[in-house]
Amino acid sequence: MFKLKCLVRTHHGAREDSFNACVQKEDELGRVGIHLDKTLPKAATRAFVDNLKVITPKILPVTQLFRFMLSLLLKKLRRSPSKGSTNVAQAAPKAGINFKTGIEHFCIHTGGKAVIDAIGYSLDLTEYDLEPARMTLHRFGNTSASSLWYVLGYMEAKKRLKRGDRVFMISFGAGFKCNSCVWEVARDLNVGECLGNVWNHCIDQYPPTSLLNPFLEKYGWIREEEDPDTFKFHT
Repeated sequence: MFKLKCLVRTHHGAREDSFNACVQKEDELGRVGIHLDKTLPKAATRAFVDNLKVITPKILPVTQLFRFMLSLLLKKLRRSPSKGSTNVAQAAPKAGINFKTGIEHFCIHTGGKAVIDAIGYSLDLTEYDLEPARMTLHRFGNTSASSLWYVLGYMEAKKRLKRGDRVFMISFGAGFKCNSCVWEVARDLNVGECLGNVWNHCIDQYPPTSLLNPFLEKYGWIREEEDPDTFKFHT
């Protein structure tokens, strides 16, 4: 049903801060777990930007790339205007790329609300574009890079995908790395082909009217400071 159009893998393992941003290690008690360093947001942003620099020329029309270059030039003129360029600088448009000129759907890594919000802001996406990722996070939580297939399944269950549409996948992982690819929908999906979709039995309930955690009111006390009288240990 899908044809792979292009694939870009960005790996910053040679940078010590990026490598240590997300790594498996033992704590002081010898228990193995995943350590997320405070440098993670910076490492993720750097990998994301470098990845976009490579894949963007492969997926967007030349006219959009030219517009972006012109916007950058005008932005520089606005920062350092010459005597005869004041009016041009004031009228300069905000520099940015319209990814929707080459992409119809966005399949985003559901690493958390902040990750979805940040990618949405960077690519200037609407809530409609972000809905599959938000609903996947709401139902399945953060399942790392495997969440992309739940996001894609949501699009299929909602019958959003049409022949010729392009899907932009973006994921992050330890290393630190950012991988992206573009799929093209090869044909329209037949009714019977969605029978195995994990969303089928509940897709009519999404998106819900509220994304508030229904258990927060009942179990929210767990987040509060522990009361010594609340827990009793028996030996």
